[in-house]
Amino acid sequence: MSRPSPRIKSLGTRRSYAAGNLLFLAESPAREFFHIVSGGVRVYKMDEQGRELEVARFGAGDFLGEAVAFAGGRYPFTAEAVKETLALSFDAASILRAVETHPEAARFFIDLMARKCLLLGGRLESLGLRTVRQRLARYLCANCAGTQPCVVNLKMKKGELARLLGTAGETLSRTLRQLQIDGLIEVRGASIRVEDRERLMAEAGE
Repeated sequence: MSRPSPRIKSLGTRRSYAAGNLLFLAESPAREFFHIVSGGVRVYKMDEQGRELEVARFGAGDFLGEAVAFAGGRYPFTAEAVKETLALSFDAASILRAVETHPEAARFFIDLMARKCLLLGGRLESLGLRTVRQRLARYLCANCAGTQPCVVNLKMKKGELARLLGTAGETLSRTLRQLQIDGLIEVRGASIRVEDRERLMAEAGE
């Protein structure tokens, strides 16, 4: 993702969020967007049964909310700080005025939007076309150091991992058990030992 220059950063307002604080609520008017300076933010929505579905996680250097803010709509998701977070808040109307008069701002935000579209397209494809087993296998392969066997130490609770993979906690637990029965992994609390990375990559469709 493109890094904002000091000039671009000067257009934003610094804000601090404690863990659990919300940057914005689903269905509220999208008048601003954010650049994460430090910390982390998760974006989620609620399904018809009232369960959370985690859409994405953002960390230092990431932007979020810019597309809907520029469109002048409402946030489709809720954004929550997962730890102490420092962010720059950008007023969408002010940025649009800056884009009209400053070529640097125009180039930066056009590039930002183009890159974000590509990333979101890949995310939607992963959730829509891959099974939970494939998504989990892909996640484990991406976080495996490459040695065999290797150990993936989960940096989040399994419920959070389930939301990240777009599934329910029960489904994730069943999938982990099945991968273990099949001899691909061994689950040890918050650590997952990948026994056969080559076969797991094949499961992921890589």
